[in-house]
Amino acid sequence: MSKPTVLITSASGRIGRELIARLAQDGTFNIRACTYSDGKADFLKSLGADEVIKFDLKDSATWGPALDGVSAVYSASLDPLLEGHLAFSKELGKYKDQINHVVRISCMGADTNTASYDPNKHSSRAGASIPLMLQHYWWGEKSLIDAGLNVTVLRNNFFMNHLLKTDSDNILNEGWFSNPLGEARNSFVATRDIAEAAAVILTEGPKRHANKFYDITGPEPQTMAEIAADLGRAMDKELEYRAQSMVDFENDFGSTRAEFFEYLVNGFYTRCSPDFYNITGHKPTSYYDYLTTKGASGETGLEELWQGNLWKKGEDAMKAAAEVKLDD
Repeated sequence: MSKPTVLITSASGRIGRELIARLAQDGTFNIRACTYSDGKADFLKSLGADEVIKFDLKDSATWGPALDGVSAVYSASLDPLLEGHLAFSKELGKYKDQINHVVRISCMGADTNTASYDPNKHSSRAGASIPLMLQHYWWGEKSLIDAGLNVTVLRNNFFMNHLLKTDSDNILNEGWFSNPLGEARNSFVATRDIAEAAAVILTEGPKRHANKFYDITGPEPQTMAEIAADLGRAMDKELEYRAQSMVDFENDFGSTRAEFFEYLVNGFYTRCSPDFYNITGHKPTSYYDYLTTKGASGETGLEELWQGNLWKKGEDAMKAAAEVKLDD
């Protein structure tokens, strides 16, 4: 009997590559990895992908071949590609008799369907509304639910390393990094933990996990000074955290990202969820351990830190996505 085929979108991303390696070790699925760039095919196959196929959320002509014979989908997309994801979700709905499970990557706080989510109450101060990015994450979930699919959502805390990538050159050459988080504590999550949870959920299937929404966090909330200490210890050098004003941060990255960081400053990402433990049976990975140990794909978190980054100072990566409207 042939193995069921799982489609892995964003396959070369930080979570996708770990997920491929873990699913390959398990052997339950035929793994079809999506790539935007033909040059990544050999890399994805080296991780354990059985097939590699061209896929582009901006090109609907690539969707049908990618979905041919697929029974499960790992769905992840970059924040600026929201409009493409919403359209692809509608396409997935046409395959709902074939596709029995979709695991979607989302964000803690996209709680519209699981909590009383009142914009006048879901804030820590007057006028602090629900960030647009969190609304977008909910739209990404809702589009799959509305398509009639069996959906499991991993609502993740802020990724370990993600907030530091914008300062990777400063960290390497100058020994410092900056952002507005200051003394606010956030339970940053290792991308390899998200991949591990996704692998377990896909393998165990929709009978156990359909219509479930899991908050995936790190094992402890940390301040920026504590993050600097962990990273410095891993690099064997002194690192300094320099506090940045929210005004300067917004000038660097735009208002949509700034209001999300204000959400973090206001304490919404402090808590540690038991969901990862309940899925995998062990505690989440600490930041220092993430930096100094290899994941299933063979990289340490420290090696991953220096790789590509969507957010670049002086560019508002969310400018176009902020104009997207949700269909009624």
